[in-house]
Amino acid sequence: MSPSPEDPSRDSRSVCSPKPENAGGEARTSTAAQEFSSEERALLLKLAHEAIAAAVEGRPHSPTPPSPHLAQPRGAFTTIYHRGDLRGCVGYVLPVHPLFQTVAETARSAALEDTRFWPVTREELPELAVSLSILSPLKPIQPEEVEIGRHGLLVSLGSHRGLLLPQVPAEHGWDRITFLEHTCRKAGLPVNAWQKGAKLEAFTAEVFGDQGAEG
Repeated sequence: MSPSPEDPSRDSRSVCSPKPENAGGEARTSTAAQEFSSEERALLLKLAHEAIAAAVEGRPHSPTPPSPHLAQPRGAFTTIYHRGDLRGCVGYVLPVHPLFQTVAETARSAALEDTRFWPVTREELPELAVSLSILSPLKPIQPEEVEIGRHGLLVSLGSHRGLLLPQVPAEHGWDRITFLEHTCRKAGLPVNAWQKGAKLEAFTAEVFGDQGAEG
Protein backbone atom coordinates (compact mmCIF):
# COMPACT_ATOMS: atom_id res chain seq x y z
CA MET A 1 0.00 0.00 0.00
CA SER A 2 1.29 3.46 -0.86
CA PRO A 3 1.85 5.98 1.94
CA SER A 4 -0.87 8.54 2.42
CA PRO A 5 -0.07 12.19 1.65
CA GLU A 6 0.45 12.92 5.34
CA ASP A 7 2.94 10.07 5.73
CA PRO A 8 6.18 11.59 7.11
CA SER A 9 8.19 9.66 4.52
CA ARG A 10 6.83 11.92 1.76
CA ASP A 11 7.68 15.57 1.24
CA SER A 12 5.60 16.55 -1.78
CA ARG A 13 6.48 20.24 -1.43
CA SER A 14 10.24 20.06 -1.76
CA VAL A 15 12.07 22.13 -4.36
CA CYS A 16 12.40 20.15 -7.58
CA SER A 17 15.26 18.90 -9.65
CA PRO A 18 17.09 21.17 -12.08
CA LYS A 19 17.97 20.25 -15.66
CA PRO A 20 20.34 17.27 -15.87
CA GLU A 21 23.52 17.80 -17.85
CA ASN A 22 22.39 15.74 -20.84
CA ALA A 23 19.86 13.24 -22.10
CA GLY A 24 22.11 10.36 -21.13
CA GLY A 25 21.48 11.20 -17.52
CA GLU A 26 24.85 12.36 -16.19
CA ALA A 27 24.36 13.38 -12.58
CA ARG A 28 24.49 17.13 -12.12
CA THR A 29 25.45 17.06 -8.45
CA SER A 30 28.96 16.28 -7.21
CA THR A 31 27.96 13.11 -5.37
CA ALA A 32 29.80 9.81 -5.12
CA ALA A 33 30.50 7.63 -8.15
CA GLN A 34 27.52 6.91 -10.40
CA GLU A 35 25.49 4.05 -8.93
CA PHE A 36 22.97 3.46 -11.71
CA SER A 37 23.97 2.27 -15.16
CA SER A 38 22.67 3.88 -18.35
CA GLU A 39 20.34 0.90 -18.79
CA GLU A 40 18.97 1.24 -15.26
CA ARG A 41 18.43 4.95 -15.71
CA ALA A 42 16.56 4.34 -18.96
CA LEU A 43 14.39 1.69 -17.27
CA LEU A 44 13.48 4.03 -14.41
CA LEU A 45 12.64 6.91 -16.75
CA LYS A 46 10.50 4.60 -18.91
CA LEU A 47 8.74 3.38 -15.77
CA ALA A 48 8.01 6.96 -14.70
CA HIS A 49 6.50 7.81 -18.08
CA GLU A 50 4.39 4.66 -18.05
CA ALA A 51 3.08 5.43 -14.56
CA ILE A 52 2.21 9.00 -15.57
CA ALA A 53 0.37 7.89 -18.71
CA ALA A 54 -1.57 5.20 -16.82
CA ALA A 55 -2.58 7.65 -14.10
CA VAL A 56 -3.70 10.35 -16.54
CA GLU A 57 -5.64 7.86 -18.66
CA GLY A 58 -7.21 6.13 -15.65
CA ARG A 59 -5.57 2.76 -16.32
CA PRO A 60 -4.13 0.40 -13.69
CA HIS A 61 -0.35 0.21 -13.49
CA SER A 62 1.38 -2.61 -11.63
CA PRO A 63 5.12 -2.58 -12.37
CA THR A 64 7.28 -5.63 -11.69
CA PRO A 65 10.84 -5.48 -10.33
CA PRO A 66 13.18 -4.81 -13.29
CA SER A 67 16.21 -6.11 -11.35
CA PRO A 68 17.30 -6.85 -7.76
CA HIS A 69 19.20 -3.55 -7.64
CA LEU A 70 16.13 -1.51 -8.61
CA ALA A 71 14.08 -3.43 -6.04
CA GLN A 72 16.15 -2.11 -3.13
CA PRO A 73 14.31 0.35 -0.86
CA ARG A 74 15.29 3.94 -1.72
CA GLY A 75 13.92 7.44 -1.41
CA ALA A 76 13.44 9.37 -4.64
CA PHE A 77 11.85 12.46 -6.19
CA THR A 78 10.16 12.62 -9.58
CA THR A 79 9.96 15.99 -11.30
CA ILE A 80 7.80 16.54 -14.38
CA TYR A 81 8.26 19.31 -16.97
CA HIS A 82 6.07 20.33 -19.89
CA ARG A 83 7.83 22.29 -22.62
CA GLY A 84 10.54 23.16 -20.09
CA ASP A 85 8.16 24.42 -17.39
CA LEU A 86 7.83 22.73 -14.03
CA ARG A 87 4.62 20.66 -13.97
CA GLY A 88 4.88 18.68 -10.74
CA CYS A 89 7.30 17.25 -8.18
CA VAL A 90 6.69 14.64 -5.48
CA GLY A 91 9.15 12.58 -3.48
CA TYR A 92 9.69 10.11 -0.69
CA VAL A 93 12.51 11.13 1.62
CA LEU A 94 12.83 7.78 3.38
CA PRO A 95 13.38 4.37 1.74
CA VAL A 96 9.90 2.99 2.46
CA HIS A 97 9.41 1.15 -0.87
CA PRO A 98 11.53 -0.62 -3.49
CA LEU A 99 13.00 1.97 -5.84
CA PHE A 100 10.97 0.92 -8.88
CA GLN A 101 7.75 1.32 -6.86
CA THR A 102 8.91 4.65 -5.45
CA VAL A 103 9.54 5.99 -8.95
CA ALA A 104 6.16 4.79 -10.21
CA GLU A 105 4.26 6.21 -7.24
CA THR A 106 6.04 9.57 -7.16
CA ALA A 107 5.59 9.94 -10.92
CA ARG A 108 1.86 9.26 -10.59
CA SER A 109 1.55 11.65 -7.67
CA ALA A 110 3.59 14.39 -9.38
CA ALA A 111 1.23 14.19 -12.36
CA LEU A 112 -2.00 14.29 -10.38
CA GLU A 113 -1.45 15.36 -6.76
CA ASP A 114 1.03 18.26 -6.63
CA THR A 115 -1.40 20.91 -5.40
CA ARG A 116 0.62 23.74 -6.92
CA PHE A 117 -0.56 22.66 -10.39
CA TRP A 118 -3.59 21.39 -12.24
CA PRO A 119 -3.40 17.63 -12.95
CA VAL A 120 -1.50 16.67 -16.09
CA THR A 121 -3.78 16.14 -19.11
CA ARG A 122 -3.72 13.57 -21.91
CA GLU A 123 -2.83 16.31 -24.38
CA GLU A 124 0.36 17.08 -22.46
CA LEU A 125 1.67 13.49 -22.33
CA PRO A 126 3.69 13.55 -25.59
CA GLU A 127 5.63 16.64 -24.48
CA LEU A 128 6.42 15.70 -20.90
CA ALA A 129 10.01 15.33 -19.68
CA VAL A 130 10.98 13.63 -16.42
CA SER A 131 13.88 14.14 -14.03
CA LEU A 132 14.64 11.67 -11.24
CA SER A 133 16.60 12.29 -8.04
CA ILE A 134 17.54 9.02 -6.31
CA LEU A 135 18.43 9.65 -2.68
CA SER A 136 21.04 8.02 -0.49
CA PRO A 137 20.07 7.05 3.08
CA LEU A 138 19.78 9.95 5.55
CA LYS A 139 22.70 10.46 7.93
CA PRO A 140 23.12 12.93 10.82
CA ILE A 141 25.47 15.79 9.94
CA GLN A 142 27.04 18.73 11.71
CA PRO A 143 26.44 22.19 10.21
CA GLU A 144 30.12 22.71 9.44
CA GLU A 145 30.21 19.44 7.46
CA VAL A 146 27.56 20.47 4.92
CA GLU A 147 28.98 20.71 1.39
CA ILE A 148 27.21 22.82 -1.23
CA GLY A 149 26.41 20.78 -4.36
CA ARG A 150 26.93 17.47 -2.56
CA HIS A 151 24.51 17.34 0.35
CA GLY A 152 20.76 17.68 0.49
CA LEU A 153 19.35 18.57 3.89
CA LEU A 154 16.44 17.53 6.08
CA VAL A 155 15.76 19.73 9.10
CA SER A 156 13.27 18.54 11.71
CA LEU A 157 12.05 19.79 15.07
CA GLY A 158 8.90 18.42 16.65
CA SER A 159 6.28 18.10 13.91
CA HIS A 160 8.17 20.44 11.56
CA ARG A 161 10.15 18.96 8.66
CA GLY A 162 11.79 20.68 5.71
CA LEU A 163 13.88 19.25 2.89
CA LEU A 164 15.93 20.74 0.06
CA LEU A 165 17.67 18.67 -2.61
CA PRO A 166 21.47 18.94 -3.13
CA GLN A 167 21.17 20.86 -6.40
CA VAL A 168 19.07 23.69 -4.93
CA PRO A 169 21.80 25.76 -3.20
CA ALA A 170 24.16 25.36 -6.16
CA GLU A 171 21.44 26.58 -8.56
CA HIS A 172 20.73 29.63 -6.39
CA GLY A 173 24.33 30.45 -5.50
CA TRP A 174 23.78 30.01 -1.77
CA ASP A 175 26.57 29.54 0.74
CA ARG A 176 26.38 26.95 3.53
CA ILE A 177 24.69 29.23 6.07
CA THR A 178 22.09 30.41 3.57
CA PHE A 179 21.35 26.79 2.67
CA LEU A 180 20.83 25.90 6.33
CA GLU A 181 18.57 28.91 6.82
CA HIS A 182 16.43 28.18 3.78
CA THR A 183 15.98 24.55 4.84
CA CYS A 184 14.79 25.74 8.26
CA ARG A 185 12.40 28.15 6.56
CA LYS A 186 11.11 25.28 4.41
CA ALA A 187 10.27 23.44 7.64
CA GLY A 188 8.33 26.44 8.94
CA LEU A 189 10.98 27.07 11.57
CA PRO A 190 13.02 30.18 12.44
CA VAL A 191 16.02 30.52 10.14
CA ASN A 192 18.40 29.88 13.06
CA ALA A 193 16.65 26.69 14.20
CA TRP A 194 19.70 24.70 13.05
CA GLN A 195 21.56 26.44 15.88
CA LYS A 196 18.72 25.95 18.40
CA GLY A 197 18.28 22.20 18.62
CA ALA A 198 16.74 21.23 15.28
CA LYS A 199 17.84 17.83 13.97
CA LEU A 200 19.99 18.07 10.85
CA GLU A 201 20.34 15.14 8.44
CA ALA A 202 22.04 14.98 5.05
CA PHE A 203 21.80 12.87 1.92
CA THR A 204 23.20 12.84 -1.59
CA ALA A 205 21.25 12.44 -4.82
CA GLU A 206 21.97 10.94 -8.21
CA VAL A 207 20.08 13.13 -10.69
CA PHE A 208 19.26 12.17 -14.27
CA GLY A 209 16.45 12.70 -16.73
CA ASP A 210 15.07 13.14 -20.20
CA GLN A 211 16.34 15.69 -22.65
CA GLY A 212 14.21 18.76 -22.05
CA ALA A 213 13.89 18.21 -18.29
CA GLU A 214 14.63 21.78 -17.28
CA GLY A 215 14.67 23.48 -13.91
